[in-house]
Amino acid sequence: MKSLLPLFAASLLSCASLHAGSLLDLSLVDRDTGATLSPLTRDGKLYVVGIPGHRYSVHMSNRTGERVMAVLSVDGVNAVSGETANPEQTGYVLAPYQSTEINGWRKSVAEVAQFNFTALSNSYAARTGRANNVGVIGVAVFREKQKPIWREDKIAAAEPKKSGDQPMESAEVTGSRTRRADAESATADTAAASPPASNAAGAAKVTSAPAPMQQAADGRLAQRAEKREESLGTGHGARESSYVSYTSFERAGSQPNEVVSIWYDSYRNLVARGVIPMPKPIASEPQPFPQGFVPDPAS
Repeated sequence: MKSLLPLFAASLLSCASLHAGSLLDLSLVDRDTGATLSPLTRDGKLYVVGIPGHRYSVHMSNRTGERVMAVLSVDGVNAVSGETANPEQTGYVLAPYQSTEINGWRKSVAEVAQFNFTALSNSYAARTGRANNVGVIGVAVFREKQKPIWREDKIAAAEPKKSGDQPMESAEVTGSRTRRADAESATADTAAASPPASNAAGAAKVTSAPAPMQQAADGRLAQRAEKREESLGTGHGARESSYVSYTSFERAGSQPNEVVSIWYDSYRNLVARGVIPMPKPIASEPQPFPQGFVPDPAS
């Protein structure tokens, strides 16, 4: 099957990842500040605060000594092909221990449209009629199918050896089954692999993360005007260069080996949703008992 390899140098970042999965680390990086967005946890989910108008990238790091494929879903949309994310689509292939940043929606083998935090109504998903899953980023990770190695043992001749016949020898053969490439496989910043027309003999399909594809259960589209503002989504930003090439990848199984997800929204909305604790109110009038003991005066 065809997939894509990056031609740019994928650098290793020293910052801590948002989610340390067993196979892949996932985090979001604010490209305008250079900071890795810190995680917030609620009900088993990871959240980050996005700043409207800021560009961001999805940082992925392969923790294994083998190639893996990561199917990237942004707001329920495949970041490589632009299709509504589902198990049959293309993904990114990372070399052993490789780290890389995905900066935008893949437009060609040489260009992406930048990811940026924007109002939900201006997000790429909403503008293409798919607003239900805006506000979550997910990666479904697949191991690569190992190539089988088998041995053809010596075969005994049933008839007496004739003059001039050569003895049959045993041979070591390395099996190298190949899968038919999906001709419409889209490109990706790391390597994107498309599923074959059929899934034969243990071959697997890419599954973009089930959790990110489900409609957010937090009532994101219902807004309380007095406390919440319009939710954040991911826009289709300015074009920038990002070079990739095709590679081959065969999934080891039909289900992802790991799914990693990150939800995001504005600071105000995460406070309103209870993800960020409500700040303590500042007294608007003088208070008669502000302290428990008498402090020393300032010198």
